[in-house]
Amino acid sequence: MTVRHQNADRKLVRRSAALVLAAGTVLGAAGTATAAPAHHHPRHHASYKVDSAQLARGLYQSSYSERNHVLWATTAVGRPPVTQSQLLKVDPKSLKTKAAYTPPVTDANTKAVEAVYGVAVDDEHNTVWTTNTRNDSVAVYSQRTGKHLATVPGVKHAREIVVDERHNTAWASGFGDGSIVGFDTRTFKEKKRVTVKGAGTTGLTVNKRTGTVYAADLTNSNIIAVSRYSDEPKLIPTGQGPISIALSRDGRTAYTADNKGGTLSVVDLRKGKVTRTVKTGEGALSVAADPRSGNVFVANRGPGNTTVVDPNKGAVVATLATGPNPNHVTVARGTAFVVDKAAAGEQLLDSVHRISAQR
Repeated sequence: MTVRHQNADRKLVRRSAALVLAAGTVLGAAGTATAAPAHHHPRHHASYKVDSAQLARGLYQSSYSERNHVLWATTAVGRPPVTQSQLLKVDPKSLKTKAAYTPPVTDANTKAVEAVYGVAVDDEHNTVWTTNTRNDSVAVYSQRTGKHLATVPGVKHAREIVVDERHNTAWASGFGDGSIVGFDTRTFKEKKRVTVKGAGTTGLTVNKRTGTVYAADLTNSNIIAVSRYSDEPKLIPTGQGPISIALSRDGRTAYTADNKGGTLSVVDLRKGKVTRTVKTGEGALSVAADPRSGNVFVANRGPGNTTVVDPNKGAVVATLATGPNPNHVTVARGTAFVVDKAAAGEQLLDSVHRISAQR
C-alpha cells in the first residue's frame, strides 16, 4: 500500500535527515478503541485508552483551547498551488468537526489559498495563530467566529508557532533562514527577530514564566534559546536532528523529539547538556509534555505509534498505536491528542487520536 504524504515538512526532513518513512496499517472507520500498551513499565499502573476518529484530509497540527474547550486543527492538501486547506474546530469529546474555516484566497487564477500548517491558541485574546508555510507568513483567526483577522508576512518557510499569553507574544519559526520571530498578540505586529545563520528552526516551546523561547534546530542538532531580554541566542546541544521540543513543568528541562536519531532527548537547560536519551521510534516527529503526570509523549512517524516516556527514569511507559504517519501531538488536561497522515479509506482521510490515562 502506498501511503500518500501531503506534508510540507517532507522536504525539510529529507534534506536534513534522509529519513525513510515506513507505511503502517490503514485505520478503520471512525470509532473508539481501547489500546493496550505494546510495552508497559512494571512500576507504572496507568493504562491508556485510545479513541480514534477519521477527521479530514491533510491534517497537520492541533492546539487545545482551555477557554472554549475546543481542539483546533489545521489541514492542507497537496503541493502549490494549494487549493484545499481549512482551520478545523473539533469537539475534543466526540472528536467531530464543529466548524471548518477556509483561509483567504491568494491567487484568483489558480484558486490557491493561504494554506494553514502550524497552529497555536491564544486564549487571552480568544484567537488562533497559524503558520502559512507556503506563503512565508503567519495568520490570526478569531476563535469565536473563525474570521481571518490578519496575515503577517516575513517568516521564511514558517513552520511552527507557539503563544506566550503572559507576555503577549506569539513566536514563529522560520525554517528557511533559521529565524525565530516574535509578534505582539494584541497588535499582530512583529516585535522581535533573532536569526541563527545556517540553522533549520522547526519546533518551538516557551517558558511562560520567564518568556524565554526555545527552538529545535533540525540542521545542527541544537536547541536555540532566546531570552526576552537579549538578542543573543544561546545554543544547547541535543540529540540527532531535533524537530520538536517541549518543556518540563518547572521549565528547567527540555525534551526534544530527535527525527534523525529516533529518540527523545532529556536536556538539563541550566547545565546545557543531555542527561538521558530514550529510544522511541524511527522518525520521531513531535513531542509534548504532560505537566500533571510528568510523562512525555512522542509521535513516531516510521512505526506509526506514540511513545509515552517517564523522563525521570528514562523509561518507556507505553507504546500506543496512533495510525500510520502520526504528525503531531499536543497535551491538554492530562490528555494527549495525536493527528496522523494516514490517508485511509475511500476518502483518504487522516485521523485524530485521543489518549487518556486510565488508573
